[in-house]
Amino acid sequence: MIIKYTSNERDLLARLMRAEALGEGALGMLMVGNVTVNRVLANCYTFKDITTLYKAIYQNPGGFSGTKSSLFNGNPTTKERELANRVLKGEYYYPATHALWFYATSGNCRSKWYDQSLSGKYKKHCFYSPDKGVCNSIY
Repeated sequence: MIIKYTSNERDLLARLMRAEALGEGALGMLMVGNVTVNRVLANCYTFKDITTLYKAIYQNPGGFSGTKSSLFNGNPTTKERELANRVLKGEYYYPATHALWFYATSGNCRSKWYDQSLSGKYKKHCFYSPDKGVCNSIY
């Protein structure tokens, strides 16, 4: 376990992963989970007061648009819970390894997004990471 969490927060994470990346398959969902956990760990930028999964998921402004999706509603499946558990145990997947931001696109990723560097793309999601030395707790 790399962060403290409750079973309710684990289920929230599973629901968010589904809402943000169901079409990206298990790997895409795991990467969304990576970004969410990184925001709890980061203690930098707008994430200084984000100390729980609940705060990361519902951060306003700057939270996840998936919380407004109908896919966010309802209980997670057993498979979705398993994916959330894997992230919470510390599994990381490139390009989300150090990422704090992502967005979905139908085209190419911008090289910078809010002054953050592109760390890579997976299917339709572009991932962005802070420069090394800025958010040491996620490196």
